[in-house]
Amino acid sequence: QVQLVESGGGLVQAGGSLRLSCAASGLSFRDYAMGWFRQAPGKERDFVARISWYGGSTDYADSVKGRFTISRDNVKNTVYLQMSSLKPEDTAVYYCAAGRRLASTLNDYEYWGQGTQVTVSS
Repeated sequence: QVQLVESGGGLVQAGGSLRLSCAASGLSFRDYAMGWFRQAPGKERDFVARISWYGGSTDYADSVKGRFTISRDNVKNTVYLQMSSLKPEDTAVYYCAAGRRLASTLNDYEYWGQGTQVTVSS
């Protein structure tokens, strides 16, 4: 049974930082590209960042470029999202996802975590 479990969300002031983690089990982690998405209340789930199987390639949404960093540890079967210079508009539920393709669209990811809430106060 594949499980993706996010952690690290919380309440932070604007300008602050958080690091999200997503621990994977039940799959061959290095065979999957990993992505982070987010969904704000009343909005669609949007792409945030993605990372290739061994971490050699990363990509970001324009809204987070230069502020967020995605990384992975294939020994710990974990993907991370380091978020800095947080803004109130970053408030959302953040989801990690695993897929065979390195992609930015929801349908390309097979497995999803349950999400972790990030709230940025002004």
